[in-house]
Amino acid sequence: MHAGHLWFAGRVTTEREHTPTTAGERESLRGYLDFHRATLAMKCAGLTDEQLRRQASPPSTLSLLGLVRHLADVERAWFRRVIDKQEADPLYGDFAAAHDAAGATREEAFATWQAEIAESRRIEQAAESLDLTVYFQGWGKEVSLRMVMQHMIQEYARHNGHADLLREAIDGVTGV
Repeated sequence: MHAGHLWFAGRVTTEREHTPTTAGERESLRGYLDFHRATLAMKCAGLTDEQLRRQASPPSTLSLLGLVRHLADVERAWFRRVIDKQEADPLYGDFAAAHDAAGATREEAFATWQAEIAESRRIEQAAESLDLTVYFQGWGKEVSLRMVMQHMIQEYARHNGHADLLREAIDGVTGV
């Protein structure tokens, strides 16, 4: 990854693709999810490892790098473990440990996140329909691929709000 550029969806870019305005449901969900994934990457662009690890709101351990690690684990949980029923352990032990990125690096965190996104895309694209349902033990009920994709959009959107505040506290950059 180069300063001012980010690696996303198999390419180096400095811009997000806008969400589809006339696509069907599945393409729209994919587009919104990718838009929010790219937004997080853009919030992290151009920062050093030290800046990415900065905890801007003590006593919270949350940092931009922690958000990247957390969302890698969330991708893994919903797509690998829930939808694809893989035996895939959490990446960092638990979500709290993912947030604590004190010893993490951009290279490791982004490589892991990108690998999880690639696997999530593979799993979603392999599913015949958004109506695919699987039993999610954590909630004790069936969930659909549609719900998982909607949940992931909501998860990224919420954490991108956190990323806005973290980035502004680091170097004053807003509106990315």
